Amino acid sequence: MAKQKGIIKLDGTIGGITFYKSTQDGYLAREKGGVSGDRIANDPNFQRTRENGDEFGRAGKAGKLLRNSIRAMLQNASDSRMVSRLTQKMVEVIQEDATNPRGQRNVIDGEAELLAGFEFNISGKLGTTLYAPYTSTIDRVAGTLAVNIPAFVPLNMIAAPGGTTHFKIVSAGTEVDFENETFVVATSETAVLPWDTTATAVINLSNAVTANSTHPLFLALGIEFYQEVNGQMYPLKNGAYNALALVKVDGN
Repeated sequence: MAKQKGIIKLDGTIGGITFYKSTQDGYLAREKGGVSGDRIANDPNFQRTRENGDEFGRAGKAGKLLRNSIRAMLQNASDSRMVSRLTQKMVEVIQEDATNPRGQRNVIDGEAELLAGFEFNISGKLGTTLYAPYTSTIDRVAGTLAVNIPAFVPLNMIAAPGGTTHFKIVSAGTEVDFENETFVVATSETAVLPWDTTATAVINLSNAVTANSTHPLFLALGIEFYQEVNGQMYPLKNGAYNALALVKVDGN
C-alpha cells in the first residue's frame, strides 16, 4: 500500500495499480492482484479461507444487529473505527463456540460475555470519563437491566472535556436474537445535570426487556456532555467526547 502525492488524486485502476481513497488514510494506491474468487470458493486448498470468511461475515452481521439495537445512542457516542473494532470482537466471541465445527461457529454458542467492557467511542472512553462507582445488574427472570450510581460530586468524579457545563447519564438494555435478527431495547437517562461541586441525587437507571428471555442481554452505560449558551443546551463538539460502553453482558 502506498500513499498518493501531488495535486491530482486518482481513483480507479491503471496498469494493474488500483487508486482509491481511504476515510482514515487519504488517497492510497495498491497493486491489483490476488487469488480469483472462483478459486477461493471451490479449491479445497482454500477450505480454511472459506471457513474464516463465513465466520467473519457472521460476526459482521451480529455486530450490525447489536449496533442497530442501540443506534440512537451510538449517533452521539462512537468513533470512526467502531464498526471494525466491534466486528473483530464478535469474531473472538464466535471463536469461543465449542459446539459447532469451524465455519459454522456463531455468537449464540460463543462467549458473548467477552463483549463486556467494549467501548464504542475511543475518543471518550467511559472507563476514563466516569469515575463515580456504580453497580450494574441484569435480572433475566424479571427482564430488567439496571445501573445504580450513588450520589457523587460531578466535578470530582467526571473527567469532562473543556467547555463542558452540563452532562447527562444514559443507559440502554437490549435483548438481541441473533438467529432471527431481531431485538428488544429499552433506554433511560437522567435530566441534564450541572457539572459542578453540587452532589447529585442517587441515580437509578432501569431498562425493561422481555421477562425470562432466552437471548443474550446487553447493558450499556454512557455519558453525554453539553455546553450552556444563553440558557440553551448544546451537545459539546457534536458529541465527539461522549462515552458509551457495554458494562454488563449475559449471554445465557
